[in-house]
Amino acid sequence: MNRTEIATLGEFGLIRHLTDKIELTNPSSLKGVGDDAAVLEYKDKLTLVSTDLLMEGVHFDLMYVPLKHLGYKSAIVNFSDIYAMNGRPKQMTISLGISKRFSVEDLESFYEGLKLACSIYGVDLVGGDTSVSLTGFTISVTCIGEVEKGKEVYRSGAKETDLICVSGDLGAAYMGLQLLEREKQVYKGEADFTPDFSGKEYLLERQLKPEARKDIINELEKNNIKPTAMIDISDGLASELLHLAKESNVGCQVYEDRIPIDFQTAAMAEEFNMNLATAALNGGDDYELLFTVPLSLHEQISAMEGVKVIGHITKASLGNYLIGRDGGEIEIKAQGWNK
Repeated sequence: MNRTEIATLGEFGLIRHLTDKIELTNPSSLKGVGDDAAVLEYKDKLTLVSTDLLMEGVHFDLMYVPLKHLGYKSAIVNFSDIYAMNGRPKQMTISLGISKRFSVEDLESFYEGLKLACSIYGVDLVGGDTSVSLTGFTISVTCIGEVEKGKEVYRSGAKETDLICVSGDLGAAYMGLQLLEREKQVYKGEADFTPDFSGKEYLLERQLKPEARKDIINELEKNNIKPTAMIDISDGLASELLHLAKESNVGCQVYEDRIPIDFQTAAMAEEFNMNLATAALNGGDDYELLFTVPLSLHEQISAMEGVKVIGHITKASLGNYLIGRDGGEIEIKAQGWNK
């Protein structure tokens, strides 16, 4: 494969090379890449802004994360934050710290994933920056979104007796990470190595190419349901439950047997001799939505595809507890990723 040194293009030449064919699709994007600043116009809506910093060796390992997947995931984790406010992502900027071991072709792969995510989710890439990095690959993404006034959802609105709901299933991304780390350790000791991922594709996809739950936000809107509180599950269910409970000044009860878990996740946990509830509660990187709705919506929310009721909100004085399969109560503590 050809390798073009970044120095042959220079900083501005590199940005031009990576962004010259980007077209703006949202009416709120007036001016994108190519000037000192992007120009956006939001008329009668609230503007949402989210930012994330991803560091090589902390948030990702390029030994097993393809750059195209990394580009895609870098965008998705920010889109997820906007959906967690009941909004829609519209624009994104990205800044990269790049060490000399990366070529122009490497960055083309990264941008390919980034642009694919933007295309699928209807987001305009409107700017960014690059810099030399002495320590590896650093990614900073800022996402701008919109939400109609009165439809925004915070973490602080959960009320006593509200139902606690989650989208999708939990723990798969964490088990995918365990699988990748295991194969990496085996690889270190073998010259001729082929990783064994057969039958575990879903776990890898959840870790390497997650999706943001635009579909759930659309479904809630279609059913005229506005959650009382919402947060995305990036650091593990336990951590996010505690954030939501603290911000809303409430307690919660969640039932272990109601937490949605995929078969591959359960099988992998057994293979690793790992507690399944621990993986689901503390794994992280799921990018599912955790939200609360009034008890009166039980029938309606239970009928929604891809959503599961896992518990209910209680008084703050009652604390935050997981009700085990045996009926015993375990206090919820955050052991997720604090990254």
